[in-house]
Amino acid sequence: MSAVFRNWAGQPELAIEHAQNSLRLSPRFRVGTSLRVIAVAHFVSRRFGDAISTLLRAIQDDPNRADTYRWLAACYAHTGRPKEARETIERLKTMTSVVVPATVPVRNAEHRELFLSGLRLAMGESE
Repeated sequence: MSAVFRNWAGQPELAIEHAQNSLRLSPRFRVGTSLRVIAVAHFVSRRFGDAISTLLRAIQDDPNRADTYRWLAACYAHTGRPKEARETIERLKTMTSVVVPATVPVRNAEHRELFLSGLRLAMGESE
């Protein structure tokens, strides 16, 4: 939970450190949860390639978490990969009708807008 709160507070590097410690200390805990936290930290730090690879690993562990697909679609959109972004949105729509969540788990307005603008791009909307 500390890693989640660090992301929310705008401390992505500390979030990564805490999530990695969690993985090391609790290897039987669902890996996808910690990987998703690490991916969000990479995303808000604009390391989209690292975020994508980490999100894909999180999906392998837990393929039914809608929020993972939202972050992945936003990453693809920000890296100029509209086809993958749209495919990810379509996969998300098979899980939920809610593409854009009512709340975003980051406090920093710039990070929140980065995520939301990525989702808009993934859905084919202009900025």
